[in-house]
Amino acid sequence: MLDAPVYGGVRGKRQVRTVKRASRTRVWEWFSASDPGLLRLMAGLRTVGAIALTLAVLALLKADVSHMVAGSIAAMVATFAIKEKQRREQAITLALGLPVALVAMSLGALLSTQVVAGDLVFLALIFAAVYSRRFGDRGTALGLIGFQIYFVSLFVRAAISALPGLCGTLVVAFVCSAVVRFALVVETPERILLRLREAFRARFAQLVFAQIELLDAAPDHAEKTLEDVRRHTARLHQSAMMIQGRLEEGTSDSATALLVQRRIADAEIAAERLGVLILTARSSERADTLTLHLPHAPVPTPGDQLRTQDDITATLRRDLNALRLLVGRPGPNNRGAAVAHLRNRLLGYRDEENLPRAPAPVQDVFRGIGEAARAVMGLRLALDGPQDESDDTPATTRSREELDAEDVAIAQAEETEPVEDLRKGLERPTTRAAVQVSVGSALAIVGGELLSSQRWYWAVLTCWVVFLNTASTGEILVKGYRRLLGTVLGVVAGVVLAGLVGHHTWTAFALVLLFIFAMFFTAPLSYALMSFFVTAALGLLYTLLNTYSSAVLLLRIQETALGAVCGVVAAAVVLPVHTDRRTDELLGTVLTRLGDVTDAAVEQLSGGRALDLLDMARELDTALDDLRSSTQPLTHPITPLRTRRQTARYVVALLETCAYHARSLAATAELLPTSKSVAADPLLKGAGRRIAHNIDVLIARVEDDNSDGVLETGASLASMLETDKPGPRHDRVTDRVLRHLQRLDEGLIGLARPLGVASVATPEQVSSRGGGA
Repeated sequence: MLDAPVYGGVRGKRQVRTVKRASRTRVWEWFSASDPGLLRLMAGLRTVGAIALTLAVLALLKADVSHMVAGSIAAMVATFAIKEKQRREQAITLALGLPVALVAMSLGALLSTQVVAGDLVFLALIFAAVYSRRFGDRGTALGLIGFQIYFVSLFVRAAISALPGLCGTLVVAFVCSAVVRFALVVETPERILLRLREAFRARFAQLVFAQIELLDAAPDHAEKTLEDVRRHTARLHQSAMMIQGRLEEGTSDSATALLVQRRIADAEIAAERLGVLILTARSSERADTLTLHLPHAPVPTPGDQLRTQDDITATLRRDLNALRLLVGRPGPNNRGAAVAHLRNRLLGYRDEENLPRAPAPVQDVFRGIGEAARAVMGLRLALDGPQDESDDTPATTRSREELDAEDVAIAQAEETEPVEDLRKGLERPTTRAAVQVSVGSALAIVGGELLSSQRWYWAVLTCWVVFLNTASTGEILVKGYRRLLGTVLGVVAGVVLAGLVGHHTWTAFALVLLFIFAMFFTAPLSYALMSFFVTAALGLLYTLLNTYSSAVLLLRIQETALGAVCGVVAAAVVLPVHTDRRTDELLGTVLTRLGDVTDAAVEQLSGGRALDLLDMARELDTALDDLRSSTQPLTHPITPLRTRRQTARYVVALLETCAYHARSLAATAELLPTSKSVAADPLLKGAGRRIAHNIDVLIARVEDDNSDGVLETGASLASMLETDKPGPRHDRVTDRVLRHLQRLDEGLIGLARPLGVASVATPEQVSSRGGGA
């Protein structure tokens, strides 16, 4: 009796520790999913670490406050400006950046009393900094360092007498930045890729959880749960794109990179398809794939396929939770008899005889779960290597054999050469932006000096910043608005903090470090938030330099507004790239890439030669992401033209749907050499010709408003493939391929109305309700 409480107490403590460990794991997985690869966290830590180390060294050297401020900003610039992925390239850029910084600081000090000459040199630096982006990450970094360090010289009012000390401060800042980057907060491409893969796994699990919620959602909560599925689907796609951008540097060879890329694409397609199938199963008709891509799209009308079969719904819920468990567990923990049992059961749904008795749409969900489980196993094999096969069932063994055969085919694939930008002169985006920024900065200098002969450079900085990562007048306008909003709120915070901190130097520096970390952590999420933290930190720096006053911070707002206006004016008047023109260019690029992927996939599915469909699909996704970014000015809440905003969202959603089906066709086409369930069919060329014709008509319309091309509509693609050839159709072409082709065709027809393209029906036109996944 005396032993029982002791035993129970020990067991209770173990249970508590297990629960706490599980809670910490869930929190960490949530955080890693919210910050894929921990890129924002590491960027913030690296920058704050470089600044803190610089301040510590300068404090030991008994530097004054102005040198500490200069060193802090220089350390920040030396850290965030470098974007190369390989450490050797980073070291070279950092080494080259120091002499550039010393020259910029020297010019600022030497020209501090020469107003006209100083302004001209500043404009030349601005032009060179923007123009240098054409030379890649290194050119961008060196240009940014030169511009920002010249700005620092203006901020601390550098003079010739203080030049030796300031140059020494720059050396300290760059050395500290190197120490933090290469010794304290070490990042390698392999480590980043590993964390990105874990983020992909976590986001996949979150998407499956959202799909379970959609399965169980009551009609009055279905819209909210569907919105969650949309959001998590988009987040999974973002993670996949981030991984694809890091594969070349983060893997040992091109064959491994191709294998991981293929398995990531398979998992993404399987997860998205599963969402469409669940939506179809709980609807009264087959769901449109567009529903998962169009924000605020109505929920399909509920059906009774699941309501009257509680046992089937319970089984679906159980298997989706099992899939979530398989996805969410790291590779080393994905072993054991229990896990093998779950995996074998889910993979068994790939065989028709293992499907439960249920309506066809519900059986499709079970098939989708089986395909998703296969994709998860393929991802495990690609990332974690061989696994224990002792508990495999025949279905699991067959899936492994298919994956092994695909791996061999992928290893023999050839990479495609990147397309070179042939634009010259003012047609180059970098040259055009350099001219625009220079003109805008000249206006900002003149207007800024009229406002203040001491703080005019804030207008120039804003003009410079609103041009970063923008390509059209609309994007610059939205970015200028966000910067002004963040600045106004930051000034309010700066006034409050300056009054609280007073002249407590180290307290102010600690808050500055906190705000800088927050600035880097929030930068990819909200430009307004980033501007808020920057302005609040500057208010504290003004306090340290004994130049703080409410009038100074008010002037900061005025200079910011002036700089934003100058940037917009320059973008609108000097070599303008209007938002409509920019979106039309990118829309044409997306349609071209869509045509490339579809043509190549149909060619291969028809028995033609094989091409590198993975790279084509990645180029399509990249072009689509660019288009999505360029339409932000059109879809922004402040846009007064609501009809135009809805049209832009509809077009992008339709293209996302088309891209999904094109990716799925590409993935299916690459199965041909190894799959026993997918066979080539020459009849597909007919369907491919109609789709190719419609894409060409849409491209011509985008490039020329006077184009009179007409889209072809008519019989469903499935009926076009019917012939007198004996045997069931699915022996020649799988139903899934037909559904993807049909949905792609419908998506292209759907683009006709917003783009103003006419369509004509063929004589044998029939109504069709194509498939959804």
